[in-house]
Amino acid sequence: MTPQDLDRLLQENFADWVRALDPEVMEASPDHVLVRMPLTDKLARVGGIVSGQALAALADTTMVLSAVAHAGVFKPFATTDLHTQFLRPGVGSAILCRANVVRAGKALVFARAEMSEENSGKLVATATATFFAP
Repeated sequence: MTPQDLDRLLQENFADWVRALDPEVMEASPDHVLVRMPLTDKLARVGGIVSGQALAALADTTMVLSAVAHAGVFKPFATTDLHTQFLRPGVGSAILCRANVVRAGKALVFARAEMSEENSGKLVATATATFFAP
């Protein structure tokens, strides 16, 4: 699947509030997906840093897209578990989220993600998730 394929799936299948994060698929392969989320005032919390809720949504979305790219076809994956670790305040122009599938079974897919500041490259958060594959 190409970045354009995954961007189209985002527009057609994800909730309005997820699309409001303005995610853009930069890279897509069966091995990983890279998504860019621009940092705007609407995503900032007290102190001008990106909110944890936005980071968790970015991680979940990117890991779902990684599961789709790994499968090679769209499936309506359902999140069954999401764990996010916030490591440092996220600032700058955008957050980059790189996700990959750790293991894909018949019913469950396990994925991980790393989120970093676009400008500095500093790691902001990591996440792991499990998805049910119908």
